[in-house]
Amino acid sequence: MKLRVSAVQYHLHSIRSFEEFANQCEHYIRNAQEYEAEFVLFPEFFTTQLLSIGDENGRAMGIEALPGFTEQYLQLFIRLATHYNMHIVGGTHVIQREGRLNNVAHLFYPDGTIGEQAKLHITPFEIEGWNMAAGDELKVFDTAKGRIAILTCYDIEFPEIVRMVKAAGADVIFCPSCTDDRHGFHRVRYTSHARAIENQVYVVLTGTVGSLPTVDLMRANFGQAAIITPNDIPFPPKGLAAEGELNNDMLVTADLDLTLLYEVREKGSVTTWRDRRTDLYTDWGSSTQRGTVNDVSQ
Repeated sequence: MKLRVSAVQYHLHSIRSFEEFANQCEHYIRNAQEYEAEFVLFPEFFTTQLLSIGDENGRAMGIEALPGFTEQYLQLFIRLATHYNMHIVGGTHVIQREGRLNNVAHLFYPDGTIGEQAKLHITPFEIEGWNMAAGDELKVFDTAKGRIAILTCYDIEFPEIVRMVKAAGADVIFCPSCTDDRHGFHRVRYTSHARAIENQVYVVLTGTVGSLPTVDLMRANFGQAAIITPNDIPFPPKGLAAEGELNNDMLVTADLDLTLLYEVREKGSVTTWRDRRTDLYTDWGSSTQRGTVNDVSQ
């Protein structure tokens, strides 16, 4: 089975209305449709662009105002997913629940339903700057093209949870990210490659580009989309199906062949998933550990 994926290098810039935001999002979706993409990935924190609209006095809003856009955001992406018949990983959006701010990735299905995966590991930057709280549930999502997981930015730097979603059947990991400098960008990029090699899965990664001069902690962005494969003979030598140009406003697209994953897991040059030494270290793929991952079926 094959699936075609697109990843958006979303250009952050100041806007004056939600309509401007909606038009920019639909532009990327229409571009992806022209390439016949079935899945589209937006980056982490891309909805912070809405804060640049400003309050009634024209002043940029703080992060605590972002949950106020949640209903508009959800309705926009439900419409886009159903109208264009796509699975859309709508980046992340900050929501408020039980008095806490959570950074939540949303999966919009073509039938209008929505899956959610809160970010599980919160950086010091998010805690100190925005008082963000961590999610406490790890999920995998069933789609018409197989089982996927969504792990946001810092999450991909923790190998245990990637092993857990692989054990639960995920073949593709979507990773929306937002990094402000080269150091953060390369941490996420290098560990995405490591997770693809360790678990013999695909990782679809993207980040924000551009800047929001009036929005705290979003004045600098360093990003690049990449569609990452295992490193074995059926795949490109560098483990890259496609990548964008650094810090440019653009979309990248590639086909993911799930059959190749199954083949290399059985008889590849290396079989890293099969060869894990469960006699020496904790097996996060065991049935007892697998029970901590919530399956979301559609």
